[in-house]
Amino acid sequence: MSITIRFGSQLDSSDVFTGDQHVPEHILNWKLKNQEIILAKDDEDLIGYLRLEYLWSKYPYIGLIMVHPDYRGKGLGKRLLKYVEEHLKSKGLKTIYSSSQVNEADPQEWHRKMGFKECGIINGINEGKIGEVFFVKEL
Repeated sequence: MSITIRFGSQLDSSDVFTGDQHVPEHILNWKLKNQEIILAKDDEDLIGYLRLEYLWSKYPYIGLIMVHPDYRGKGLGKRLLKYVEEHLKSKGLKTIYSSSQVNEADPQEWHRKMGFKECGIINGINEGKIGEVFFVKEL
């Protein structure tokens, strides 16, 4: 088992398009070209994924982080987060934002465990009028 964490490239587009169906392919292509998708691979298998966004084109935000169920609880999400944090620090950025639906206790617990602090809620923004809780972490 050889786990590698790295920025995605155009060569990864089929994995990315299959794994992240929340975003149109042309946007994912742009993100692949601009170092906004981080992949974790076990040899050739995609086992983790982080999609970076920028709120107001300025504030880095984790739009999506996923870890394959077989790899959860083994520190892979933490490694993906650390990778993106080091990249952002190298660009002089000081914070990263993320969020979770208000009814998702496990993701909220993960954020707090990773050092994120709650910083706000948008009520009723998701399907079914479920709110979204936002987190911030100092880099």
